[in-house]
Amino acid sequence: MDLTGKGALVTGGASGIGAAAARRLAGAGARVAVADRDEAAAAALVEELGGLALGGDVADPERMPAHVAAAEEAFGRLDVVLLNAGVTGGQSGVEELDLAAYRRIVGVNVDHVVFGLTAAVPALRRAGGGTVIATASLAGLVAMPGDALYTMTKHAVVGYVRSAAPTLAPEGIRVNAVCPGFADTPLLARAKDRFAGFPLLTAEDVADAIDAVLERGEPGECWFVQPGREPAPYGFRGVPGPAGAPRPPDVDWSDH
Repeated sequence: MDLTGKGALVTGGASGIGAAAARRLAGAGARVAVADRDEAAAAALVEELGGLALGGDVADPERMPAHVAAAEEAFGRLDVVLLNAGVTGGQSGVEELDLAAYRRIVGVNVDHVVFGLTAAVPALRRAGGGTVIATASLAGLVAMPGDALYTMTKHAVVGYVRSAAPTLAPEGIRVNAVCPGFADTPLLARAKDRFAGFPLLTAEDVADAIDAVLERGEPGECWFVQPGREPAPYGFRGVPGPAGAPRPPDVDWSDH
């Protein structure tokens, strides 16, 4: 993969999957903006890779437009955006609900993806096209009892990616998701003892999948990533439509 001269932005990029992906992008020749709430950690990685360190809360509606603008200004263009920042719920969301924690997980896991994509589209257009990859989760493809809120947010990301992709594909802007299973990253640190003997992904495994999506992904694909398996697009089953009905029309809801 040759990304020489390209500009990239990675959120949640100072550790785990984000840091592994940032290193891959830089190794392929891209100039990388590493955005993380821990700006000192982002700066440390950028000192290693070169590029740009960015701080702040990606759930803030103004943060992603600012990150995109800073990356485009620094690099002269923006071609790859990895919307990777994420948090876990820390509560079932069924038997109890901590409202502040609920707002936090929705803000980081869902809002930041929406804010990031909408902010990135004009910059990607100016570059002549590009790729946006959101880090979802296997919890975006299957139910994960015990963490209903996290599962809800990742299902939302998968649905958003699949629905946004056809709108942008004609402009050469590709939107995808990666959906890792349980990975040995800081996000899992507090619960790692529960996974003794269970195969875990590494951050490098997920970075391999991101490389594959960049190289050969198709618009709207959501790639599963599981230990010991080649990453690949998840095969969604079609939903049965009304009996005997034609294909539903494409509706421009902006007129309604």
